[in-house]
Formats: sequence, C-alpha cells, structure tokens
Amino acid sequence: MKYKLILHILLLVLLITSFVIAGCAEEKLIGNADPEYLKEIEEWHSQRISNLKKEESWLNLIGLFWLKEGENKIGSAKDNDIFFPEDKAPQYIGSIHKQDSVITLEVNEGIEVLNDGNAVKQIGLKHDLSGNPTKLSTGSLRWYIIKRGDRYGVRLRDVESNLLNEFKGIDRYPVNSDWRKEARFIQFDPPKEIEIPSYQGGTETAVSIGSLVFIHDDKEYRLDALDSGNRLFIIFTDETSGEETYGGGRYIYTDKADTNGIVILDFNKAYNPPCVFTKYATCPLPPKQNYLRLRITAGEKNFIGLQ
Repeated sequence: MKYKLILHILLLVLLITSFVIAGCAEEKLIGNADPEYLKEIEEWHSQRISNLKKEESWLNLIGLFWLKEGENKIGSAKDNDIFFPEDKAPQYIGSIHKQDSVITLEVNEGIEVLNDGNAVKQIGLKHDLSGNPTKLSTGSLRWYIIKRGDRYGVRLRDVESNLLNEFKGIDRYPVNSDWRKEARFIQFDPPKEIEIPSYQGGTETAVSIGSLVFIHDDKEYRLDALDSGNRLFIIFTDETSGEETYGGGRYIYTDKADTNGIVILDFNKAYNPPCVFTKYATCPLPPKQNYLRLRITAGEKNFIGLQ
C-alpha cells in the first residue's frame, strides 16, 4: 500500500512537470503577447515572406554591374563588359550606351529582348528612381537600370533562381509585446541632413525630420528617423548585430507621430535589409547615432541562406 502511494505521488509529479514543460515551450514559441497582437505580427510576417517570394524579390537578384561612360557590351561571352550567366543568356546580346545621364540599349540582330512583352531593337532606358524604370527580359533573366548617387548600373534577376524557389522563411525572436514601444517624436526644425553609409561603399546624405525617444529598463534611447513620405524609416543596429542578427543592422517602418507626438516603434517588425540575401543589393546602413547599446531580442534574426 505504501509503495502504491509513493508511485501515485511520483506519477502526479511527472504529470505536473510535463504540463509545466509544455507551457514553457509554448511561451518560448509565442513569447509575451496577447492573441490579438500575436495575430497582427504573424499577419505582418506572412506578408513579408509573401513579398520576398514575388518575382521582383531580393531573393532572385544575381548581378549588379556599374556602367562606364560610352559603350557597355552585354552577354554571356567573356569579352563583354557585362557578363550574364552563360547558361541563361546569348553570348552577345547587344550594347548599353551611356552618355552622361542618357542611357540607351541596342540589341544585336537575331537576339530577342522583351520590354512589356514586345521585342525591342533600340530603346531608351529609364532608371529605377524615375518611378517607371524600363524593364527588360531575356529568357528567365529580368534586368533594368538603377541609379545610386551619380552612378548607373544594371540590376539583374533570375526568376528561376534556387534561392527564390527553395526559400522557406526567416528565423525570428518570439513575439514579445514588451518590444512594442511608445516613442516620443522630437522634431528637427529645420530637418537635418545625416550621413548614411552604403553596403556598396561610400556614403549618401538623407534627410531626418526628427528623433524617436523610447524607454527600456528605465533607460532612455534615441533613434534618428528618415522621412519616407507618409511614414518614418529607421535604420538601426544593436548588441545582437553580428551575432543573432545581421551585422549590418535592421530596418523598421512606422507611422508618423499622432497629435500627441507619439510614434509606435515596434521592434517585433524589425526586418533584415536586402544585403542579407544577396551581395548585389545596395543597402543603406545605420548612421553612427543609431547604434543602440542594448540587445533588441525582437524581430528577424540573421538569414544564413539555404541549408
């Protein structure tokens, strides 16, 4: 009888322990968040993944070629100025001519290059910052002109890229509502220009219209925000950068301040810049004043490619 009682007690202890472990596992999965907020973040993340799987995705970017002044021959042959993959493109597609800011394409005879489904032989090329770039295709390759500073380049995509087709998602920290911060918006009057480093080297000047000031563990932190039309854009790095998260920092968009000067700064929506997926992206990096001396254990973790 005594042994049966001891056995029943042990079984009860094991049962309680299993419930505790299960509860901890669930807590680790979803973090500290009520169901409504968790649903909001999951929907945001699902849309983020869906966007990355679209044709114009950072996952299928396979080349970036800066143009020189004059003629730039393109094709898969090694004596071209711009090399497309030899198993994806003709040896000699044609030439891109650059004269200051005027860029035109001439296609060689017998080669099919499409623009909006129509074959072209000669066409002026608008760059991405024009708002209506000229998009071209050759087989599974898609390409167009980008402008960065005073440089112009060819951005090349492959809609059949392995990374795009096999992409499964991005690791994240558990959703935690503690990282959804109410920040005070401190306006700059006038707006100030700040130096933004680039992944491709050099710096560019951007306009910051104010700082976001938030509290964490009774300490005050500040981030300079860039004007992005009807939203704010924040580039930051923290003490997880280069370890659990990407060394080049992460991005967040927020709505602009409400009538009380409050901005919701949600680090659960912090995401990786394009450069985490490809070396051919041109990513703005955090300005030095946006290095946070704390660990932001929220949002996307580093992406290390296909396993």
